[in-house]
Amino acid sequence: MGGEDKIVEADETFIGNVGRHRHRARGFAHKEKVFSLIERGGKVCSQHVQFVNTKTLVPILKEQVAAESTIMTDDAGQYRFLNKDFKEHNVIAHSRKEYVRGQIHTNTIEDFFSIFKRGMRGVYQHCKSNHLQRYLCEFDFRYNTKDNTDNERTTLLLERAVGKRLTYSRTS
Repeated sequence: MGGEDKIVEADETFIGNVGRHRHRARGFAHKEKVFSLIERGGKVCSQHVQFVNTKTLVPILKEQVAAESTIMTDDAGQYRFLNKDFKEHNVIAHSRKEYVRGQIHTNTIEDFFSIFKRGMRGVYQHCKSNHLQRYLCEFDFRYNTKDNTDNERTTLLLERAVGKRLTYSRTS
């Protein structure tokens, strides 16, 4: 994703309450971690990750995003040195209550996260860790085909399902 004159937003979110009843379960350590990339005016790609740190996220960014892209992130520490890997890296300082500075923002990815979380809380209500990537793929598909007609989306879905079979033993 990305390319010359393309902007890609990167961010992470946390979902679920794995271990919330543990003594002193505060912060985000007990939640499932989701990392997403979204090209403005384009597609989204989400992954369930084990850790939200530089060692985990930067390789995903390098693999998924073209080097000539402009990257937009918040001021989280794991994104600190992205300017050496991409054409440009712009940071919005959420820690200082800054959310938009001209074209520098992460509102597109935050919008995707709001749709994802609303769906997970309202429709599915519970998701085990080993199934989270499947839900992410579903929400990515919905977002990426939001401008398609129902017929086009159905055709695309059926084309992608050819030769694939999900059995009960593979879901557990």
